[in-house]
Amino acid sequence: MSNSGAGALAWLTGMSDGPPDHSRSAVLRHAETVGAELTELLGTPVDAGRIVTGRAALLGLHRRGRISAGGATRLMPARDGWWALTVSRADDMAALPALVEADTVPEDPWPVIERWAAQRRCDEAVERAVLLDLPASRLGETVAAPPRVVRSGPRSAPRVTAGLLVADLSSMWAGPLCGQILAAAGATVVKVESPARPDGTRAGDPFFYDWINHEKLSYAVDFDRDHERLRALVNAADIVIEGSRAGVLARRGLTPEVLSGPDGRVWLRVTGHGPESQRVAFGDDAAVAGGLVGTSPSGPVFCGDAIADPLTGLESALAVTHSLGRGGGETLEVAMSAVAATYAALPTTASQSPAPAEVPKPPPRTAPAAALGADNAAVESLVSQRNSVPC
Repeated sequence: MSNSGAGALAWLTGMSDGPPDHSRSAVLRHAETVGAELTELLGTPVDAGRIVTGRAALLGLHRRGRISAGGATRLMPARDGWWALTVSRADDMAALPALVEADTVPEDPWPVIERWAAQRRCDEAVERAVLLDLPASRLGETVAAPPRVVRSGPRSAPRVTAGLLVADLSSMWAGPLCGQILAAAGATVVKVESPARPDGTRAGDPFFYDWINHEKLSYAVDFDRDHERLRALVNAADIVIEGSRAGVLARRGLTPEVLSGPDGRVWLRVTGHGPESQRVAFGDDAAVAGGLVGTSPSGPVFCGDAIADPLTGLESALAVTHSLGRGGGETLEVAMSAVAATYAALPTTASQSPAPAEVPKPPPRTAPAAALGADNAAVESLVSQRNSVPC
């Protein structure tokens, strides 16, 4: 296992004023096994250790115990256990008074939230948060499960990734990471965004956005008014990656059941808590839902940096690659919380270890990702060519 993996994960896990937590070293061993299999199948290097810890290195993040490395999520005790809440969007902050049943909350709302939660059961706290569309989870609420595979179209001959067209409708980290892995293996990946609501990571650290999206074409299309343009792209794609909540794409007629597409198409659906759930999730609260936390002597702490995201990206890329090898014609449903639960089920080791814990090393700088909509003309030309050729 590479030092950029296990040692860096331990360095990112544990209390901020305590030693690194090595209890989840098996997580990196398994992730690097996935990376090695992808490397062999795709013919391009997939460094799982660097993928899992790379964002933290780019942003200079450090372990913070029960505050996530990125700072947006807290792991808190309730009356009967632990739960996590993420506050990363303006709407999240606006919902906090209703969560804690108060008229207002202070600029730093966390002490108020923690006092409120301490008087309630975990399920009660999570249910109220979910009702307000806040990302929240109870520690260990999700059971481990592999990607769900549903037959959704005719198969083709087994295929490799190189030369395939991928429509990446996902955002943030897990889905886009899967798309970037496929792009590095020779697929033409089109990142699809709404001009009104582009991928939120565009507004964050540019080097992280570039790292996850630099080999993709950028296609800007209004999801509400330009159904035909979007439908044409999805119809032409060999692989579709999406992470919408249940019903969002169905209302626009954009589902594998409605759109025929080429034989062997693989439709990847990445969600926080499963395709039927309306719950929003981010990498840290999804990891808590799966029970993937450090087991320090002082109690549960966050493991790594939003770890459910990169693990889900890796597992999704592997699931897509295996599906192509079977001839596709499948819908793959991957839930971040279930991926986290699968990794949480791996054996834990002692929290304190003589093994080195190293500061995460950033991935190599990449070329800048395409500006929003920069490749619209090229994408539409490509789609027109593909849709004019009989399948």
